[in-house]
Amino acid sequence: MTKAHKQWKVLPHGKLQRIDDNMLTVIGDIPMPLMKLSRRMTIVRLKDGRLVVFSAMALDENGMNAIEAFGHPTFLVVPNDKHRLDSRIWKARYPQLCVATPPGSLDKVEDVVAVDSTSPQFDDPSVQFVAVPGTGDRESALVVTGRSGTTLVLNDVVGNVREASGIGGWLLRRFGFAGDRPQIPGVVRMVLLKDARALRAQLLRWADIGSLRRILVSHGVAIEDNPRQVLRDLAATLAT
Repeated sequence: MTKAHKQWKVLPHGKLQRIDDNMLTVIGDIPMPLMKLSRRMTIVRLKDGRLVVFSAMALDENGMNAIEAFGHPTFLVVPNDKHRLDSRIWKARYPQLCVATPPGSLDKVEDVVAVDSTSPQFDDPSVQFVAVPGTGDRESALVVTGRSGTTLVLNDVVGNVREASGIGGWLLRRFGFAGDRPQIPGVVRMVLLKDARALRAQLLRWADIGSLRRILVSHGVAIEDNPRQVLRDLAATLAT
């Protein structure tokens, strides 16, 4: 696992994009041996202007200024113990942050940064924190309602990397993060998946959200083409 940063370190990243009236997202890269792994940070603005930062990423000063203009960083969600790379430096920059992670990731995340909650309450019915069933409570997600509909913010449980070439692309395909369609990565099945039936049931519950507009994943492009059917198809791969 890449060691958590101790100093503010800006890795390559794109520009913040507005997803809905209450959401921003940005995609960056983590240089790794033989490949670059894409990663995503998503920021949700609560009704009172507080911000929920999901899978934190250090941005350049223009990006950080844009975040601060959008709202007040208040919650830092470390979605699992593999996504703690920038959590310590975000907490150092914003000491008031309430750090949250799912209960199954608590111990490893606390090796890097003190955790305040494993079930954060945002006091906003449009934003829900979910410890994803079937993952041993190690993986978390957000369900966010905005003007355009509902956005499901996932982490590692679904991969959707499309542009993957060379040795790095081969490795990403081998691990199941890259392919021609969204998928539950093989490494997730091996490491995170503890109860296939429970995860299948959760995917189907999300698929029943009539207002579902998009799915954001930490590794890959947004899923906007019939996301409800995508969830049903993913659930079918877990059928026993």
